[in-house]
Amino acid sequence: MTFRQFAFNNVLRNKRLYVAYFLSSMFTVMVFFTFAIFAFHPTFSDGSVNQNALLGMAVAGGIIYVFSFFFVLYSMSSFLQSRKKEFGLLMMLGASNRQIRLMVFLENILIGFFATIGGILIGLVFAKAILLVAENVLIISESLDFYFPTFAIVVTFSSFFVLFFCISIFVSFILRTNKLIDLIRGDKQSKGEPKASITLSILAALLIIAGYGTALYVQGVQVVFAMIPVILVVTLGTYLLFTQLSVYVIHRLKNNKTVFWRKTNMLLFSDLSFRMKDNARTFFMVAIISTVAFSAIGALYGFHSLITKGGKDSDLYTYQYIPWLEDREEVVKEDVRKMNAILQEDKVETKMEALELTYFEPTEEVGEALIVRASDYNRFASLNKENELNPGEHEFIVVKQNGVGMMQGLGASEDLMEATIELDNGQEVKPSNVIESAVLPNDSYYVVNDNIYEQLGSPVRTDWSVVWKAKEGQPDQKLIEAGRKLTEQLEDKAYSVDYQLYEINKMYGPILFIGLFIGIVFFVSAGSFLYFRLFTDLEEEKRKFRSIAKIGLTQTELNKVINRQVAILFFSPIVVALIHGSVALTALSHMFHYDLTIESTFVLGSFALIQVIYFFIVRFFYVKQVKRRVF
Repeated sequence: MTFRQFAFNNVLRNKRLYVAYFLSSMFTVMVFFTFAIFAFHPTFSDGSVNQNALLGMAVAGGIIYVFSFFFVLYSMSSFLQSRKKEFGLLMMLGASNRQIRLMVFLENILIGFFATIGGILIGLVFAKAILLVAENVLIISESLDFYFPTFAIVVTFSSFFVLFFCISIFVSFILRTNKLIDLIRGDKQSKGEPKASITLSILAALLIIAGYGTALYVQGVQVVFAMIPVILVVTLGTYLLFTQLSVYVIHRLKNNKTVFWRKTNMLLFSDLSFRMKDNARTFFMVAIISTVAFSAIGALYGFHSLITKGGKDSDLYTYQYIPWLEDREEVVKEDVRKMNAILQEDKVETKMEALELTYFEPTEEVGEALIVRASDYNRFASLNKENELNPGEHEFIVVKQNGVGMMQGLGASEDLMEATIELDNGQEVKPSNVIESAVLPNDSYYVVNDNIYEQLGSPVRTDWSVVWKAKEGQPDQKLIEAGRKLTEQLEDKAYSVDYQLYEINKMYGPILFIGLFIGIVFFVSAGSFLYFRLFTDLEEEKRKFRSIAKIGLTQTELNKVINRQVAILFFSPIVVALIHGSVALTALSHMFHYDLTIESTFVLGSFALIQVIYFFIVRFFYVKQVKRRVF
């Protein structure tokens, strides 16, 4: 058997440990290859289609490539740590340090080569499906037909071959073989029970509480200024949580005889106490990476919901005409005629309402204010089946534009409410109440009784508001196309909510699509870190449980202990990350004054469900491996 065959067989014999590394690497190659398929698609060759998407995918590909370097490097360090005894046996058989380094180099090159080939092949298999998804998510008018991505294959293969080659050289260069006795006894030597500082444990709790409190307290633009300090404080608190506070809690539980001596808790807490030194940094890294993934995807999804839902809620009308201030009545009538002709040509069924807006100057404090007859307001309200207003004699009702998030009315509603209006007969009237409504596309205004309106005198200026409400059940594409024609032919005088949302989705789709991919890559990598940590200590766990089984440990008790151990390993950092993510998304909702509960629950719940499924799969194989050795 040649040395290369020896390295190849080593990989096969350790396939259980290498499979997570191999699959995760293959997944990152597939994602990178998917971006390459998009970037080099013939549809984009003329440079006219969604250049923002191409730029975003290029940046995302770079992020994934850089992250892959550190991910593979960490993976290799986990493998080498678990193979100390193997290196010791090889040295006993006469292997030199140079040969061990060469073996590690060849193994990593072999895994990297097949992971790259596998990622490209899987990308090719699902290329058409991914292109169809991208065509709809990115809102591309041209069809993204399947093509054989020769250039994308070359770029992906060469990029990741260089990556694995450089890491293989780096790892083999820094690899150090310790004394033979230390290598042989490496996994049997006690690592020592970690010590916890009460001061640092209290500091960890205070830092996290302070970070959470600040994030949940600030509102609006203050969230931006508090973001960096909160991130630093919570990150430091998270590190101390796993390295100090968790160890301190385990010590307290061990000292509680009622808890420690209950059934199999002795095995659980004793094992956690000795393994926490190694697991703490892994927990911290997984928690931070997962938090970044949760927060990024939740923020992107929430911001998209804010824009689209806010636009729909604040714009009750399908089309609006907004004349320029200098436009005369003849110009307005001609523009309205053009808009009606376009809608009729595109066979869009609508109902139109028009209103001449009159602005008065009731007091010097308020300045110019829009005052609307109740009858005119109710005409527009009936168009949308909204509640009508019927102000009494000498009653002024302040109407504030409603909406969500940034779309909320930010007009001078408070100033209007505090003003006292003087009528022509000298009588002074105080506004009665404020309501929120989107019936008229204006920020804040008064609605008054028709009789009172006649006593207001002459307006300081007039304007026009013309709106169209489309009949329900018409295809969205028809409404969008008509909106496009109106916007092009009347410039910024015509406004179509459906067309504007279409343009927003067209611009935002690539960001959401790319952010989702990057977030998934981060989350999969975090799960792989946990897998490495679990199976690194598998041989030691087998010996431990085999010894305990000799003194009466049953299969039921074994299952119980292993389930708790694996659950703590898998869910401790994820639970912390879910809490971090929920606080971050709550702060984001405070920033935009928009409730992100539904979006946050969907994103965080989806990732939690994925982690639960991953836990059951890994636990099944882990228990199977342990039982095979113990019973």
